[in-house]
Amino acid sequence: MKINLPKNVEYIIHTLNKNNFSAYAVGGCIRDILINKEPKDWDITTNALPEDIIKIFKDTVPTGIKHGTITVLINGTPYEVTTFRIDGKYTDNRHPDSVIFSNSLYEDLSRRDFTINSISYNHKDGLQDPFNGKNDLQQKIIRCVGTPDLRFKEDSLRILRAIRFSTQLNFKIEQITKHSLQKNSLLIKNVSMERIRDELSKILLTNKPSVGFQLLKETKLLEIILPELSICVGFNQHNPHHYKDIFDHTMMVLDNTSSNLIIRIAALLHDIGKPKCFSIDKNGIGHFYMHNIEGAKISQEILSRLKFDNKTIKTVYTLIKEHLVNRNNLKIPAIKRFINRVGIDNLNYLFDLQIADIKGHTPPHDFSPVFNLKISVNEILAKKDPLNLKDLDITGNDLIKIGYSKGIIIGKTLNELLELVIKNPELNKKNILIPRAIKKLNYKK
Repeated sequence: MKINLPKNVEYIIHTLNKNNFSAYAVGGCIRDILINKEPKDWDITTNALPEDIIKIFKDTVPTGIKHGTITVLINGTPYEVTTFRIDGKYTDNRHPDSVIFSNSLYEDLSRRDFTINSISYNHKDGLQDPFNGKNDLQQKIIRCVGTPDLRFKEDSLRILRAIRFSTQLNFKIEQITKHSLQKNSLLIKNVSMERIRDELSKILLTNKPSVGFQLLKETKLLEIILPELSICVGFNQHNPHHYKDIFDHTMMVLDNTSSNLIIRIAALLHDIGKPKCFSIDKNGIGHFYMHNIEGAKISQEILSRLKFDNKTIKTVYTLIKEHLVNRNNLKIPAIKRFINRVGIDNLNYLFDLQIADIKGHTPPHDFSPVFNLKISVNEILAKKDPLNLKDLDITGNDLIKIGYSKGIIIGKTLNELLELVIKNPELNKKNILIPRAIKKLNYKK
């Protein structure tokens, strides 16, 4: 078969060939082409040594020269070109202690993780597939190259990668590979939290992320990576509004959210506080009072552990804390406070989460409270009424000028004035607020 390679990739391969070296496009790019996906990156493997690559191409960066990888820049676009190699021992279960450069494409392909990633191609030699990766693509199977135990002990991240590929591609993990994955699950502790975070994020952004988290559960990885979520597995809610346990409810909510990382993280963790808040009343009905507050706190701990950025942590915290907001019969000032707490940029995230949450409850589903709240929010935003301290027609400097001392008193006064104008937007004028601030100051004195 013939694969249409991008011009820059053809140029790199042709240039290496002209200099008496063999070269192939390899790995994920070939896998994606074979399943009719557009590759994001193109990697090239060659028997040229790193120093040869640097000599042959004008614009290069020695990104991973120790392991034989040189980035070749063609018109500013980077392409990783890596020398055929044999990996030494992996004493840290992540990176080879040493590599031996090789002249054998077979040896290079045999060190790779999965058969579907161990396929190479150039126009001269065609498809090189010594481990039947093309057949596994057709059968929709994730299978390790060689012995799974060895592959996972070499690089423990491959344990999560197997689950991620299975979820992204909707492939089954071959039984021997899956058994080895479960047997070696504790090796995931050797992987940095940043790399675990990245793999979890990719799983969360798949078409059906619950598939990945069900696999994490089945392989015992969930209790290692997210023990707080693992506790939710099989947790009977004893409530007529919930016909699923907490974990299965969470999976349903997760699959019903938009493909946005913030929303998906919030969906994954929105009920994480329920086990700690569980109680049963005299009628045998389960309750989870304040689980949104507890869950928001737990989400901070989890996301901090996984090294997420502060903005993500804060936004997810807010979404979880507010996901139970009483959607019925809220008065206008209460809705304004709600907007202020959530933040205008996060409102649609929250509505998305709330609708997905309802879908995870026992039918029939009533979405009208969310839709009505959304209508009210949009009406308020259209009026451009003051909602937060930045909207006030008075500042801390104005208070200092009329005699206020710097400190907590300024923030407290501004918040009191904000509460006033939330109820009465027409009062948001400096000539009205200043006298009221003076009156408050004199009263406090």
